Amino acid sequence: MGLQVLLYWPNIIGYIRIGLVLAAWAACETPAVFVPFYSVSIALDGVDGWLARRLGQSSRFGAWLDVVVDNLGRGMLWSLLFEWGWLVSALEWCVFVCNHNTRGGHWKNSFACSPRLIQAIMANGFRTPLGVWVVSGLHCLPLWLYGYQRDLLSHWLYLPLWIQALGIMLLAVGRVLALTAEMWCVWTHIKHLTHDELEEKKN
Repeated sequence: MGLQVLLYWPNIIGYIRIGLVLAAWAACETPAVFVPFYSVSIALDGVDGWLARRLGQSSRFGAWLDVVVDNLGRGMLWSLLFEWGWLVSALEWCVFVCNHNTRGGHWKNSFACSPRLIQAIMANGFRTPLGVWVVSGLHCLPLWLYGYQRDLLSHWLYLPLWIQALGIMLLAVGRVLALTAEMWCVWTHIKHLTHDELEEKKN
């Protein structure tokens, strides 16, 4: 396989997504540019995985790149929204390190021994109603909050305040569910590290 994996079509989509995130960052004060660029980047997140399976171009690099682009985009947006937004980004990068360090590109399929809620969230690679809710909380909550802060939900979509608040609540619950899975990943990685250390001392 070698370096040719870098030119797999799903990974090329990943590079395009990086360009869209950077363009969105440059236009963060211009919602008419920011929202389309960022939204297309989110939409393409569902395309690269499908294309990888369709073309038989799944790879460890592609799985790694996909999460890197996700974290890059969400981290940028959370930092724009709130002074403490970097905390959300820091947690997501920490989870990324925990998952890919021990589980590699198959991290989505390694939750067989986790609690039922975590198994339900991760089932079928998030392709369940609960998984879609969780992924929506991850991807769409910061974008929804961006629209709320800049009155785009009112002026563009003409949504009444109660629908805006309901959207925030539903997406926030999805994000909290994602947080439970993230904390489980961090905890299992800590157990993995301490177990390894114990084994080394025994030897």
